[in-house]
Amino acid sequence: MLSKKKHIELDEIDSKILSILAKDAKLSYAEIGKKLFVSPGTVHVRVKKLTDSKLIKAVRADLNYGNLGFDITAFLGIYLEKSNMYESVKAELKKIPEVIDAHYTTGNYSIFAKIICKDTEHLRDILSKKLQNIKGIQRTETFISLEETLSRPLILADID
Repeated sequence: MLSKKKHIELDEIDSKILSILAKDAKLSYAEIGKKLFVSPGTVHVRVKKLTDSKLIKAVRADLNYGNLGFDITAFLGIYLEKSNMYESVKAELKKIPEVIDAHYTTGNYSIFAKIICKDTEHLRDILSKKLQNIKGIQRTETFISLEETLSRPLILADID
């Protein structure tokens, strides 16, 4: 039997804190508090509560991969030999640093993944030497991104 995910009720302050952090996670609790007219301690307690409840999964830097020499973003449609091989394939994908997102999906592909590479040779090496050697992957389809049109967080509350 599938368990339902527990939805956490948020008040307006929690929603605004999440929206502020989604836009700019490097703001201090004092700066967030000033925007919301609450104390830094209140922000700290609420962020801890949101983190403990697993609403906040991580706070990380949004890197410009191109400036680091990674000029290729590709999406991979991954076909599995059998759907029961998903867990083992997922574990192997996690070992490849260039795979930065992966989703178990409906539709044509079992898994849809995003990878970042330095160039087309690097992409070819990842495909032929890493991905195609994972037991359970039947085949892949590769889509190279020409331009990222949109990348943004979901904003839960209006903030100024």
